[in-house]
Amino acid sequence: MKIWRHTAYFMDKLESDWLIANGDKVLMAGPCSAESREQVLETAIGIAAYYPNAILRAGIWKPRTRPGMFEGVGEQALPWLAEAKKVTGLKVAIETASVKHIDLALKNGVDMIWIGARTTVNPFLVQELADSLKGVDIPVFVKNPIHPDLQLWIGGLERFYKAGITKLAAIHRGFHAFENSGYRNVPRWQLVHALKSRYPELPVICDISHIAGHREFLPMIAQQAYDLNLEGLMVETHGDPTSALSDAAQQVTPEALNELLTSLVKRLPSFEDTPVMNQILEIRKEIDEVDKKLLEALNRRMELAATIGELKKEYNVSILQLERWKQVIDNCMVLAAEKGLNSEFIRNVLIQVHDEAIRLQSKIWNESDNGVPKK
Repeated sequence: MKIWRHTAYFMDKLESDWLIANGDKVLMAGPCSAESREQVLETAIGIAAYYPNAILRAGIWKPRTRPGMFEGVGEQALPWLAEAKKVTGLKVAIETASVKHIDLALKNGVDMIWIGARTTVNPFLVQELADSLKGVDIPVFVKNPIHPDLQLWIGGLERFYKAGITKLAAIHRGFHAFENSGYRNVPRWQLVHALKSRYPELPVICDISHIAGHREFLPMIAQQAYDLNLEGLMVETHGDPTSALSDAAQQVTPEALNELLTSLVKRLPSFEDTPVMNQILEIRKEIDEVDKKLLEALNRRMELAATIGELKKEYNVSILQLERWKQVIDNCMVLAAEKGLNSEFIRNVLIQVHDEAIRLQSKIWNESDNGVPKK
């Protein structure tokens, strides 16, 4: 019987020079939906007047939540985008959700494609799309899945890389949240950090429009994306946003797009070549020492938990002691407040420590007296 094992694709042959940036950031801008020839041309010309190296993005097939909503004009928009490309010189990107979409995009001179959040959630469909691009030299952007599943996002990227796509990038468009968070889609920046930590050479573009849901929140989210040193922004842009057939509230005019981008503060990528570099090195040395002490304290914490675990086993006492756990939390919350520490952060740290202590004590319970796991 064949035993299947997961194979990790390290994506170590990604190309890095295919994205043309405006200054130091990539810009993907254009309407949520291509609605008419005139609208596409007007918007493209407006964007190109400010950002001649931008990528013109437009939705022509719209995967909407419910039937009866505007789902895009489809194939008829492809000549409009081709004309906009010819007039402005902007490269064109569209969303594709089927092999037919990809075939039409390639036949009509589309320069780049992106895979939407509703498609990324389906590994079978993503594989079909990746297989259809074998031997094709085209950049592919993969949006995160609707829900916060980092492995599913990575899996989508890996499928295209395995198919031979080396001009590959991720798009962060936020994640659905059941509760009202103020965002249309919650950023959950920690998942982007995890993705960049694993694949530092992978460009990540931030779709600030889908995170915000409303244009007034765009500057805040765009600045955060800049502060986190993401490689660029995707901004839905429309000549007349108030008349847009989809997502009117989150789109901006080309003029407003320029105002937004020029208002952003660009950060240096590192402290190198700054007068405080030596000071930073000293502070980092101290941080390293503090981290070492934290690990030593955690190690001692687990040793003590193991000792208590042995005693619980010897005297047949249950592992989970809720009163004691509540006491630990309450005491630490008071101390955290005195120290000015974020209470949610401290609570999450304590939960992780407690969970590990429970795991360790459970392991002790499940071992026989000679240390061999019970069958």
